[in-house]
Amino acid sequence: MRFTTILFALLFSTSTFATSAGDTAPQFTLPQLTKKGQLSLSQYRGKVVYVDFWASWCGPCRKSLPLLNEMRNELKGQPFEVLAINLDEEIKDARGFLKQFPVSYPTLHDSEGTIAESYELKGMPTSYLIDQKGNIHAVHTGFKPSDMSKIRQEVSALLGIEMDQP
Repeated sequence: MRFTTILFALLFSTSTFATSAGDTAPQFTLPQLTKKGQLSLSQYRGKVVYVDFWASWCGPCRKSLPLLNEMRNELKGQPFEVLAINLDEEIKDARGFLKQFPVSYPTLHDSEGTIAESYELKGMPTSYLIDQKGNIHAVHTGFKPSDMSKIRQEVSALLGIEMDQP
């Protein structure tokens, strides 16, 4: 129930945080879901980063996480990373989801929803494509598999490379 309250507050609050294309991405440090330790967005400065907010109860996340994993694996060796931020209240729910839908990129846990709030989440899933300088390049709310074509084009443009379209 706590997440529902947080999501409601996010959708209907007036916030002073900046999370539109061109804005500086809010910094964060969060614990990892499947490994010990924490990761910070600042560790990835100089890389293109796709920050993806997700939850185990999110139907579209069942499709987005595996497709993002494919793209991330295809770009191995490029200055690119996906950081998936889970918003489940119960960490066991998130870990159970990842057993069903494993990914090779870092997965983090925002147990209080504070990072989601700083990014002004509008729905689930919501993702932020961040450029090498730490600025938000694009925001994607919701997900359907056909979105991957646009996401791949945006990532390719930031990396300055050509990617095959699946």
